[in-house]
This record gives sequence, C-alpha cells and structure tokens, in this order.
Amino acid sequence: MSTTSGQRTRAGRITFFVSLAVFAQESTWNLYDAQVPPLLREHLGSAALVGLLMGMDNLLGIFIQPWMGNRSDNTRTPWGRRIPYLVVGMPLAALLFLAIPHVAATLPLLVLVMFAYALVANSFKPIAESLLPDFIPPQRRSRANAAVKIASSLTVMVAALISIFLIDDFPKLSFAIPPVLMMASMIVLAAKLRDSRSPAYQAALEEDRERRGTASADVRLRDVVLDIVRDPDRSRLWLIVSILLFGGAWAASRALVTPYGMEALGLSRGEAGGLTLPSGVAFIVAAYPVAMLAERFGRLRVMMAGMAVFAAGLLLGTVVQTPTGAVIGLCVAAAGASSFLVNAVVVLWNLAPSDGVVGTYTGLYTVGWVGGGFLGPAVVGGMVDLTSWSLLLVHVSIIAVIAMLTVARVSALQRRSSSGRAL
Repeated sequence: MSTTSGQRTRAGRITFFVSLAVFAQESTWNLYDAQVPPLLREHLGSAALVGLLMGMDNLLGIFIQPWMGNRSDNTRTPWGRRIPYLVVGMPLAALLFLAIPHVAATLPLLVLVMFAYALVANSFKPIAESLLPDFIPPQRRSRANAAVKIASSLTVMVAALISIFLIDDFPKLSFAIPPVLMMASMIVLAAKLRDSRSPAYQAALEEDRERRGTASADVRLRDVVLDIVRDPDRSRLWLIVSILLFGGAWAASRALVTPYGMEALGLSRGEAGGLTLPSGVAFIVAAYPVAMLAERFGRLRVMMAGMAVFAAGLLLGTVVQTPTGAVIGLCVAAAGASSFLVNAVVVLWNLAPSDGVVGTYTGLYTVGWVGGGFLGPAVVGGMVDLTSWSLLLVHVSIIAVIAMLTVARVSALQRRSSSGRAL
C-alpha cells in the first residue's frame, strides 16, 4: 500500500512540474497571439499579411518540433535528456518575448524578434511535454495529461486578464509577466527535477547498451517516420490522420465562430467573439473526468464517444440557431472534444515502440495537430462559401465524424493485435 501511495505522490509531483512548465510557456504563446497582431497592424494594412506573419510559428513548429523531440530522445547527460534543453531554451525565449514591445516601432526588427522567439519556443515545446510520459506509466497518463491540458487552458484566461487590465496602460510591462512565469518555472524544474532518474531514460540507456556494436546509438527522425508509414498494422498512421482531421475540426470551430455569429446570428463583432468563452470553461470542467473514464473504459472508446458528443453539440447549435443555442452547443462540443485532446497524444505515446522515442512522437502529434489547425479553417471556409454561414457548424461536424471513423479504424486494428498496450 505504501509503495502504491508513493508512486501516486511521485506521479502527482511530476504532473505538477510538467503542468507548471506548460502553463509558463503557453502564457507567452497566448499573449503573443492576442497582442502581437495589433503591433503588426501599426505597420501593415493587409490582414492577410498580418495573418501570414502570425502563422509563422505554426509553420516552424511543423518542422522544428519533431526534430527537437527526436534530438532530445538521443541526448544523454547527467541531468537527463530533456532538462538541459529547458534550462537553456526557456530563459532565451523569455528574453526574446520580453523584447517584442521594445522593438515594435521598427517592422523588420519586430519580425526578426518574432521569428527568433517562435524558433526558440517551438524548440523546447515538445521537450517539456515529453517529460510526462518519461515519468508517468502508460496506464496513468490520461489523468496526468488532463492536468496539463487544464493548465494550458487556464493560460487563455491569464492572457485575457493581462489584456483587459494592463495592456492599455502598461503595454511594455504587460509583456514582462509571462517571461517572469517562465523563468520561475525553469528555476523550479532545474532545482527539483532530474529526468535522468526517469523510468523512460533508464529504459533508453538499456536500449543503447543493447544496440551498441550493432547499430548507431541514435534513433533518427527519418527512421521513426518510415517505421510508422511502413508498419503493416497502420494504427499509428491512422491515429496521426485522425489528429490532423480532428485538429482541423477543432480549429475551424474556434477560428470561424466570430464571423458565424455575425453572419448567421446577427451579433456584433464583440458579442460574436464571446461565444466561445463559456465553452472554454466546459472544456476545463470535462478534462479530468474524461481522463478517468478513459483509464477505466479504454482511451479509444472514450475518444470516439467524445467525438460523437462534439459533433452532436455542433448539430444542436445549428438546430437551435440562436446565440443561446450556439453557446450551449459549443459548450457540449468542447466537453466532448476534451476526450480527444486529453487522450490522443497518450494513445500515440503508448503506441510508440519504445520509451526512447516518446519525444519524437510528441513532435509528430504536433505536426498532425498544427497541420489540421492550418488546413481545417480553410477547408471549412470553402464549404461555407459553397453553402452558407448558417451551416458552418454542420460542416465542422462532418469533419469530426470522419475523424471519428479513423479512430474507429485504429480501435479495430488494436482489437486484432495482442500487444496489450494501455489504449
């Protein structure tokens, strides 16, 4: 009993540290997304160009995150394979973020600092998140990741509070708050955590010893990707496809709601922009319960149920096409979506062939999610152009159902296998 209690205490401690790191870095990202566009608008009249520059970080993430995740998988130091990158990357990202308002008067310099910040922050993003599967056993990863997702969601509120109460009167000081949080997080991680002691790191060292003399000790990103593509089982490939599809549905349901509210519901820009706020609370409330359900009934099963709830919520918002109906529908949809957002990366981690590549798999999850975030709003927007704004939520639900079918395919493949993985 005492051993089990000690394991739970350790898991809770690690979850807190990872949540703290994610909270700190997402605080900078959310304030970046909220307040850098107005700085660009002071120099640029084109909304498309502003959007292109703001999308630069997503494009960089597609290439950098899998590579850095793989690089950290192959790193061996007395501090482990993740912490050294965080100790270097987090202070550098904090300084670059702090510099943004101070260089905003000159467009080329602003864009240069934006690029540098996006480059550095993308570099350690998958590394921080990979600490969780390094320490937490497969069967408990859903509830741990739920805590991380809740911490990430809370940063939206932090950015909103900074924007509401500080940005107008203290534009430069406001940009100092997230870097302070990031530095405090880095200090705590450096002082309290050594991932060289993690079970995954010890397993990676054992794999190194087994490979020594027969192959390179490093596992290349290219080899990891080819292993996924060539695997006759196809579970991992189908899962990444589902991440791309559902990521697109989720992004479209957030990015296009404001024009939907204006065009279909007759709301003002401000009123339409507030439609998704209650659904953020619904997501936070649902995240931990769906993690517990996933660990009891199976992650793939709970993911499919949640995706069905997501689609049903959007259809409800279409049938009851009023502001109240939209808010209720979006709340139901967000609660359902939490099952996918909490569990999809956990399933991908648990499908990894070894603990030595979980950082790479974290980066591949990001490729699917960010790729969906890039394509989803454009595809759904095209569907709206062919029909009308009143059917926006229906179009999003169609993509969600297709994503659900791909998860069903993963589930069918796993039932045929005897891997015994915690899915």
